[in-house]
Amino acid sequence: MHIIHTALLDHVTGLAKKSRRLRMNYNFHEGDESASQRLLNAMEPGTVLPVHRHVLTAETYVLLRGRIEVQFYNDEKEIIDAVILDPEIGNYGVNIPAGQWHSIEVLLSGSVIFEAKDGPYAPLAQKDIL
Repeated sequence: MHIIHTALLDHVTGLAKKSRRLRMNYNFHEGDESASQRLLNAMEPGTVLPVHRHVLTAETYVLLRGRIEVQFYNDEKEIIDAVILDPEIGNYGVNIPAGQWHSIEVLLSGSVIFEAKDGPYAPLAQKDIL
């Protein structure tokens, strides 16, 4: 059993702040082969997430704390839509359809999302990064 509480969010955020990538995962799934990938993703402003897509699975983000902007792109790498996730304004999460180009901009230090998508885990192929 895993309890998602402030101490866990603080721990993963501390690791993200020390990471050169300015983000850190905390996985709940058993391994890369798991059919359901469930994790916390603590992210700091300045982290770079390439514009990418997941062809075979939708992806869901639920913001647990902080503030992020989820950006959606077309094939020409133009932003076609964006949504701010922030509990203060009542936007908590987003479901991203399979094949949709997307990225995240972190707007507030200490931001943590719960992320879920189908497995098994596969690194992004070059054709799935804009």
